[in-house]
Amino acid sequence: MNLENITEKVAAVALKTGGFIRQERKRFSYDEVEFKGESDLVSYVDTESEKQIISGLEKILPEAGFITEEETTIQGQKEFTWIIDPLDGTTNFVHGIPNYCVSIGLMHEEKIVAGVVYEVANDECFYAWKDGGAYLNKQQIAVSKAKSFSDTVLATGFPYHEFERLDEYLLILHQLMESTQGLRRMGSAAADMAYVACGRYGGYFEYNLNSYDIAGGVILVQEAGGKVTDFKGGNNFIFGREIVAGGVVHPQLLHVIKKYW
Repeated sequence: MNLENITEKVAAVALKTGGFIRQERKRFSYDEVEFKGESDLVSYVDTESEKQIISGLEKILPEAGFITEEETTIQGQKEFTWIIDPLDGTTNFVHGIPNYCVSIGLMHEEKIVAGVVYEVANDECFYAWKDGGAYLNKQQIAVSKAKSFSDTVLATGFPYHEFERLDEYLLILHQLMESTQGLRRMGSAAADMAYVACGRYGGYFEYNLNSYDIAGGVILVQEAGGKVTDFKGGNNFIFGREIVAGGVVHPQLLHVIKKYW
């Protein structure tokens, strides 16, 4: 299987869908928002974007299964499975905050082997495939080589439900606030992973995640020379609902998380 060729085709699908999202943002009204949960927003842009992505991916790898956020097609894992978030950062999108992405990951059995994250507002397309490196708009990228928290900016995502571990999370934030150049919460896990891959962030962590939030970004970080784990340092990050991604400071970030989690 030619993963480079597949990734190029996936990137084209993401760019096309991103163009649709960009056009719809110009006319979008908050009145068109629906709520899947108290703080879980969705709109016709999410569902239509997902349909467009699925249509494109079915032509690339017809035998693959799908795991998608909006469930506009039959869900299920196969040997190869597409994991899709058609609009990661929907809350940003509906409020006109320019940080939202198309995120597509291709999983072979239990490992991500190709990924694309297209940050729509900035027209930045991040992509990677197994053993092929990671790229931003055709330029190869690498994770931050900073060895100390004092030389890095870290990213996280605030929980918007399941607040039972909030106290532990705030303790982690407290220590990181005192030891880094800053913490960022942009509102798109896919963008956070992409920013780690290209060295903008030294690391990123979050819990209460779904597979489609991070699948596109996992291999970006790995192929850019970084490390991705769960909060215990293991490999249960695709479906384990928690992730730590980073460059050289990954072990330090993981140490802080383990201290309180």
